Amino acid sequence: MPLLSQRARSLGTENAFVVLAEVNDLARQGKDIISFCIGQPDFPAPLHVQEAGIKAIREGKHGYTPSAGIDPLREAAAKYMAEMRGGLPIRPQDVVVGAGAKPFIAYAILSTTDHGTGDEVIYPNPGFPIYESQIIACGARPVPVQLREERDFAFDPAELERLITPGTKLLILNTPHNPTGGILTRKALEAIAAVLRKHPQVWIYADEIYSRLCHAESFFSIAQLPGMYERTIISDGASKTWAMTGWRIGFASNPQLAPVLTRWITNTDSCASQISQWAALEAINGPQEAAESMKQSFLERRDLIVGLLNKVPGVTCRVPGGAFYAWPNVTEACGLIGAADSEAFRKRLLHEAGVAVLADIHFGARVAGDGQHVRFSYAASREAIEKGVARMAQFIRANTKKAA
Repeated sequence: MPLLSQRARSLGTENAFVVLAEVNDLARQGKDIISFCIGQPDFPAPLHVQEAGIKAIREGKHGYTPSAGIDPLREAAAKYMAEMRGGLPIRPQDVVVGAGAKPFIAYAILSTTDHGTGDEVIYPNPGFPIYESQIIACGARPVPVQLREERDFAFDPAELERLITPGTKLLILNTPHNPTGGILTRKALEAIAAVLRKHPQVWIYADEIYSRLCHAESFFSIAQLPGMYERTIISDGASKTWAMTGWRIGFASNPQLAPVLTRWITNTDSCASQISQWAALEAINGPQEAAESMKQSFLERRDLIVGLLNKVPGVTCRVPGGAFYAWPNVTEACGLIGAADSEAFRKRLLHEAGVAVLADIHFGARVAGDGQHVRFSYAASREAIEKGVARMAQFIRANTKKAA
């Protein structure tokens, strides 16, 4: 048989979908599973957005669009991203529409590094697993910067400075953050920018897909700081804010790289779905009550799940600043039930208690000295949150007796 390429063999995955397949298999067997695995809103897209998609279909908007997206959406996205970020000078020609925000991770790496030359990309750990996967697949060298619980899952700018070398070409920032729910405050971003000003060769990929789901304080982008806008690829999209994950619409902005990102789309997807683009236009320009209602619901669920988790034996959970993820520390709980680590804890919680979460190792190498963690996506009903955390608590209590 012909062999696979080294690139294909090394390509990682997004373990949320791997665990989801396991969850679905158990459900097909009749097991009662409460899942907190997938990071997507549990709401439908707003009705006026749905209607815009239907209208586009009925009006025959079925064909290709320009690779960078339809002009009305680029204009709307430019205005939206600029207003969200303190009035940045984002022009429609600086914005590129993609089939979701995720492809821009690869396009950014491909546009700023060269394969096999030793170019380095610094990325957050724990982090969205596709960062590391795409860095490796694109032939660059992954360099993790550690997010620590004591810093509310931000990183130390001094550590960043130690990691930057002449080969560093790109820094990936994600705020609000998946999987921890942490945010990079303006103060933290100012310290990061101060480091980056010493290293003008480093681009920034600002993954800000959760920008509208910032709870701790007003959202702030590193692109708003002096000298950062021109070197920052801003990535945002429709998936999280308007519950449009399956519509696959993201948008990225950079005045220099927009034409390059456009060429990548021409070479891969041709363009994003025209139907989805018209729906996204309505999402941005239309009423925002549904988006604000979803955000408020996530805030209420955050407070609920954090309060409940902190009452579970052996579990502590910091209050996430944004997105819809909780990242509880289960180090003591692992010891109580005799689980070797968070992955063993996760598997037992799924198979013995019917509660599906993700382990920290699904988001990168475990941070030394920070203990064991699991991720809950609280994009779930209040009933599911209450029932799922209660099952977890009962599971730990019952197995503590057995371990003892």
